[in-house]
This record gives sequence, C-alpha cells and structure tokens, in this order.
Amino acid sequence: MFHASGGARIGFRTTKCIRFARHGCANRPFFHIVVMEKKCPRQGPVIEQLGTYDPMVNAYGEKLCAINLERTCYWIGRGALISDSCAVLFGLAGLLPIHPKSYMKAWRNRRADAKKSEEIS
Repeated sequence: MFHASGGARIGFRTTKCIRFARHGCANRPFFHIVVMEKKCPRQGPVIEQLGTYDPMVNAYGEKLCAINLERTCYWIGRGALISDSCAVLFGLAGLLPIHPKSYMKAWRNRRADAKKSEEIS
C-alpha cells in the first residue's frame, strides 16, 4: 500500500486522472485530491496528493478544502483528466470556470427556498 502523499510508479503512456480518494470512517468521509492512473481503483496507488477536502461542515458552517494550485496546474497542463466532482470543487475555488452542476444545484436550491417561502406565507 502506498502512502497518500504518493510514491506509485508512473506509467509513461497511461492516462492520468485528478480525482478524490476517500478516507475517513463510516458516516464521516474525508477526501484526498490525488493524481492516479485512470484505470486504477479509488484506493489504488497514488502518484501525487494535490490537496484535501472535508465535506462535513464544521462549527462555523464551512466545508474545508486545501488545494496545491501550482501542482494542480502542472498536472492539468500535462493532460490529466479531471473528475466531475473535482471539476466542481476547482470551479468553486476559482481554478477552473464554474461547473454547470454548480449552477443547477444553486437553481434547485433557490426554487426549493421559493416554494418554502410560499408555503409559509
């Protein structure tokens, strides 16, 4: 088993992918943003860890995310594919354009809030 920070052998002509590797325990997920070969399983060998993401809100209502932007830009420049979930996160961080899924989620949330306010009044 390789460390989360990386150490896997890099295939020369294989497709690389930036995606989440799930850690944590049951009902308490924690994700590492990693570069892996596309065909490897989610918990497979990691080439490099680019950051972390904690989707559970803390006491201040925040979801914490840390991304090494320099290394992320390097791997994107080398042609690494980006998973949809990472693309959404990078869009919210300002690294990429905002992903369409973010717009759709915001639109659905606004519509649900409007329905709730109609029911109350």
